[in-house]
Amino acid sequence: MAEIKEVTVPNLHRGMAILELLATSQLSATIAELSERLGYPSASVFRITQELENLDYLSRDPVSKRYTITNKFLLLGQPQGRQKGLVEAVIPAMRALRKATGETTQICCLVEDKNVILEQLISNHPFKYSAELGARCPAYSCAPGKAIIANLPEEERKELVDRLRLKRFTPTTITTKQAFVKELEKIVASGFAVDHAEGMEGIHCVAAVVRDSKNYPIGSITIAGPSYRLPEQQFAEIGKVVMDATRQATASYCK
Repeated sequence: MAEIKEVTVPNLHRGMAILELLATSQLSATIAELSERLGYPSASVFRITQELENLDYLSRDPVSKRYTITNKFLLLGQPQGRQKGLVEAVIPAMRALRKATGETTQICCLVEDKNVILEQLISNHPFKYSAELGARCPAYSCAPGKAIIANLPEEERKELVDRLRLKRFTPTTITTKQAFVKELEKIVASGFAVDHAEGMEGIHCVAAVVRDSKNYPIGSITIAGPSYRLPEQQFAEIGKVVMDATRQATASYCK
């Protein structure tokens, strides 16, 4: 006979049950649906989902009131029972890319509408670009963020673009939805994204997505450096090198 374990922290137990339900059998749900499915009081579900939303583990659609899990779990080392996490899987491709380009190479993911740096390999040049691990920036103003958004499923991409609030950071930042949608179309057509110093003056980036076994864009590998070393005239050539790296990284992750 199986041993019945006593639940000593009910809210933790309920929170995990909510996350597991959304992750495994239901892509989105309202508070009422979660309460009915799990048999928990709606007031308890409301408090727990609100806290998980505050922590960025859940996202709530303002119109439908439905909750979905965010990509923040990528920051916890890919808690999906995999033998190899995202960062571990892409490091060899990142090393090869840094060697080929000489520039700082990063693996990033999308959390809500923010680009988050998971890992980086710093350039060996005396003057180099670097950032703190875990640093966030608006996804619309950087190559890795734009690459992921462009490759999201259509409905998810449209919903994200609709709620973006475009703020200017440099003279080249994209600040209209129409221009941003056209930029996303270019990324899909070319296979890679570029950053014309849109988030930080003097810094150019080129990025392409890493996909999971279901072809979902779970992350993006990017190189970043001063614009004089990564001039616009070389974006197409560099883009091919970055895409080669992401294909290698995708193959490694999906093993």
